[in-house]
This record gives sequence, C-alpha cells and structure tokens, in this order.
Amino acid sequence: MESAQGQAISKDELPDGMFMCSELYIAAFEGRTEEVLIGLQTGGVHTATAARNGRPRPSPGDARPTGTQHGPCCTTREVTADRSTLLHIAAGQGHRDLVTELGLRDGALLFSANSSLDTPLHCAARSGHAGAIEAIVRLARRDADADRLREELLGRRNRAGDTALHVAARHGHGEAGEALMKLAPELAAGVNGAAVSPLYLAVMSRSVRAVEAILGYRDASAAGPMSQNALHAAVLQSSEMVSLLLRWQPGLATDLDCYKSSPLHFASSDGDCDIIKEILTYAPPSTAYLQDREGLSALHAAALMGNGPAVKLLLQFCPASADIRDNQGRSFLHVAALRGHSSIVSHVIKNRMLENLLNVQDLEGNTALHLAVQAGEYRVVSKLLSSGKVQVHIMNNEGCTPSDLIENSTSFYSMVRLVVKLNVYQAQFRPQRQDHVKEWAGQDLVKWRLVTSKNLAIVSTLVATVAFSAAFNVPGSYGSDGKATLNGNRMYNAFLVLDTIAVTTAVVATILLVYGRASRSHHSWLDFIISMHFLWLSLLSMMLGFFTAIAATSDKNSTLIALVRLIYSGLYVLVLLLTILGSPGSLRGVLRLLFGRKQHLKRRINRQYPFVVIYAFNMLLFIVISNIAISAVDTIGNVSTSSRNHV
Repeated sequence: MESAQGQAISKDELPDGMFMCSELYIAAFEGRTEEVLIGLQTGGVHTATAARNGRPRPSPGDARPTGTQHGPCCTTREVTADRSTLLHIAAGQGHRDLVTELGLRDGALLFSANSSLDTPLHCAARSGHAGAIEAIVRLARRDADADRLREELLGRRNRAGDTALHVAARHGHGEAGEALMKLAPELAAGVNGAAVSPLYLAVMSRSVRAVEAILGYRDASAAGPMSQNALHAAVLQSSEMVSLLLRWQPGLATDLDCYKSSPLHFASSDGDCDIIKEILTYAPPSTAYLQDREGLSALHAAALMGNGPAVKLLLQFCPASADIRDNQGRSFLHVAALRGHSSIVSHVIKNRMLENLLNVQDLEGNTALHLAVQAGEYRVVSKLLSSGKVQVHIMNNEGCTPSDLIENSTSFYSMVRLVVKLNVYQAQFRPQRQDHVKEWAGQDLVKWRLVTSKNLAIVSTLVATVAFSAAFNVPGSYGSDGKATLNGNRMYNAFLVLDTIAVTTAVVATILLVYGRASRSHHSWLDFIISMHFLWLSLLSMMLGFFTAIAATSDKNSTLIALVRLIYSGLYVLVLLLTILGSPGSLRGVLRLLFGRKQHLKRRINRQYPFVVIYAFNMLLFIVISNIAISAVDTIGNVSTSSRNHV
C-alpha cells in the first residue's frame, strides 16, 4: 500500500486499518478541505469536527468511533471498497482545492488506480470537471518528466482500455474533452479495448463541443465497433455533427462497416433528407453507388424502409443509381414492391426515366408485380395494374405469371382481393392441364367457419332473446283492457312487423349455424352464408324496430327529425365501414368477375379459388340489403313526420 505508484492491491494484502473511515469519506466527497487536512494531521476527521463544535479533542490513544480499526491518525493511503483513494473521490466531485492539497501532500496518489484501474484523472474526466483535470496534470508535472506524464497519467488506460479522453467523450463532457486535448492531443488517435475511438464515443454522446474538440487534431481516429466510423454514428444523431465530420474528412463517407454498409446506407435507411443531402454534397460521386454485402445500394435501403423523399433525393443527385441491382438482380422498385411501399411505386410510375423498371425481371424472373402479388401487397398491385404500363402475362423462371403466385397467399381476404383485381385487368394464368389445378389451401377455412359459427350463434341467440322480449314490452305500454295503447298507430304496427322479422331471422340464423357446425360437411358452407345474411337482416330489423318504437311514442317533430338523422348517419357509416373492410375490390371488379364475358378465366378461378365468386356475390347482396335498410330509415322518418303534420 505504501508503494510509490499507489497501485491497488488485493483485499487479503490490505493491512488492518487501511479502509477509509466514514468521516473522512464524507468530508472528501463534500469537498471540506480543512476538515480532511486536519484529519490527516491529527486523530481523524471526527477530531476536527469535535474541535469545531467545541467538544474536547480525544487523545491519540483513544479508540476511534468507527466500525473499522485505524491508527491514531487518518492517512492518505486509506481506500474505499473499490480501492479508490481520497484523490479519486475529490477528483470525481470536482473539488479542485482539495485535489491540489492532496496532490501536494502525497504525489503518488496522482498515479494510483482503483479496482477498475481508474486513476483520479479518469474520475475527473468521467464527471466532466476540467478544473480538477488541470490541477492533477499540473501537480504531476512537478514530480514527473514529460514521457512519464503521458505514459502513466494522460495515456493511462483503465480495465476497459479507456484513456481519460475516452471517458470524457463517452459521457459527452465537452469542456473536459477540450482540456485533455490541449494537454495531450495525440490521445485522439488511440482506441480503447473495444477498438473504439474517442471521436466515435463523442458522437454517440451527442456532444457537439466534444466532437469539435477532438476534430482539432488532424490525425484523430474515427474508428468504431464493427468497422464503423464516427460518420456511421453521426448520421443517426444530427446533421450538425455530420457536417463537422465531412468537412474534417470527406473520405469517411466511403468507409464501409463489417457488412459493407456506408454512412449513406445508414442515412438512407433512416430517411433524414438533410443528412443525405449533406453527404452527397461533400462525399465523392461514387458514394451513392456503393453496395453492401447483399448488393443493396443506398437507394435500395431507402426503398426498403419506404422513405419516399429520400428515394427522390438520391435519384435527383444520382439518377443513374436507379439501375443498380442487388445480388438477386433486384432494383429498388423490386424491394419497394415486396415491402408494400406504394408511394415509391407511384413515383416510379410517374417518372418517365424510370418506366423501364416496371417490367424488369430479377435473377428469378420476377417483376415488381410478381413480388407484390407474392407478398400480398394489394395497394402496390393496384397501382402497378392501374398504370397501364405493366405487362401481366410475363412468366418468371418457374413459368409462373403474377396470377399464379396468388396461391402463395396465406390470408383468405388477401387472396380474394388479388383474384378480383387481377381479373379486372384480364391477367392470365400459366397454361396447364385443368385437372392438375389444385384448390387453394392457404387457410383452413373449415376451422375458421367452425369457430366463427360458434361466436355468431351466440350473437344470433342474444338478438332473438332481445327481439322476443320487446314484443311483451311494447312502446306505449298496455291499457286497462290488456291491449296496446298505441294499437292502430302506423309506427306501432311497423314496430311489430320489424320485431317479428328480427325474431324470425335470428332464430333461423341460429338453427342454420348450429346445424352447419354439427354437420361439418362441404355443403354446410351454404348454410353458413345464408345464416350470415339472416343475422344481418335480424340486426337491421331490430335497429329499425327501435327507431319505429321511438317514432310512435315521440310527440315532437324536432326530436323525431334529430333521431332520423342520427340513425341514418350511424347506419350509413357502419355499412360504409363494413363495405370498405370486406369488399373484395371495386364495384367494377366485382361485376366483371360475376358477369364478365371471359368465361374460361372465370372457370379457371372457380377451379382454384371456388370461394371467390361466392364471396363477391354475397358482398354485393350485403350492399343491396344494407342500402334498402338505409332507405327504410329515411322513408319511416318521412312517413312519421308527415302523419304528425297531417294530424
């Protein structure tokens, strides 16, 4: 413990009484210089505190009131549990005066290291105390030559391989970084145990001041983990740091990490156009053409993430980069279509210089339309087809047209929409024997029907119960003769009719659902579909019955008119929402599928996708029934209002 270098030693070798007493630790932590110095000269810090408070000073032979046995005086070699000395504590808290006094009293403390191999200089840098850093270096110069100062203090590394500059940069302390750079600028050229430079750490801390301080040294290292440089990190931080780094060393823009990604790849994937523009302005022209390990360019990266403005900016600076292909022979349009980024697809369609990409095939022979269909990206498929510039008959290397790839869909709804959309544009299937066509098996529809039937049977039972109860709780109640008070009222009669329809259709729906679930035959699909229509009709009847009941009992036209508008609007929004969510495509597409002249194509669809035509027909029927119900609301409201005005 008394060694000149003050190196940390193991606990087993620590002499009795060398753990720091609590009074000394607290005084050093709080920067009470006078108490620390008196404690080191006399019987301890508690002696100085007692004297200051007017209590008698204990004799040197008295036991100290701490839990650890010490000698009669405190010593500068006492350490904490992690082997930090008084100077470590004072430097970490930035107590410059106490640092100076301790350094003058015991110069070996300046070079001492704790269990993490941190020196007091590391502690001062970690907390960002530039004054403490300058005091430590000034004191060390008194007892050490320049070489020892750089080797054993400024260049000293802790267990992680960090110098004091690494520590200051990691925590974003710009002032401390400036102080260290003035004292030893060559520290900026080193890397720590993880091969990371102070500059990279300063960028990660988002401290512009620390970055500026390190960039003052021309030979500073920009190295980071995984072969990245500081610019890779800066593009995800701020444009200001990107500008600083590019002005300092434009060549950073062409450096590649372990995946062969450039900083422009990083910026393009993030989509910050200001940073992309900054890189393209200062970097060499070849930067936009760099490809990573998978052959992806910065344009590919932007397209993969759907960063439309970034794609436009890259094409503006480097229009020829649109021809770059990745290792699979795919352009940026291919990857955008595969990810479903319709805005980028729209930009390509509108740009005359990019139209040639629409029908380009990758190494597997797939066009952008092939990939969009395979991924189930309906919006992209719709935009490509509606452009009128895409050829729908192109076959890939396996002889599949885009229509053939619908069979890879795992979602029933996605499959139906794609079939309807491609049918509108008369997309052809590959020529093959029709007895070899296999029915689509992308989703277990039987299992889905059984689960759905169970839930719908519960709903239909509840609807029947509510409608049945309403018949015995009629609007206007009953008179003394046991008959309904409103008997003969047109709205009341309409209520009875609608309530009867609600009960009947709900019961029929329940029976069909239970039967279909029990039979589990292929023909039970018809029962399921019919029950769905009956259930929807029951719900509409119940809603209209509620409306007529209110109309029969209301005595104010204003209330009735407000009610008409509310129910009409609510039902309209509900039907519109269900139509949008459940529609297999546009009305034109549905009608062309149901009544189109291409019978051979319709037969082909029926063989592989038998439920598509059924689904489309029933959605059309749903729309018709719903519109009749909406019209009924308006009609009932007009009849009720006019009858009141007539009375």
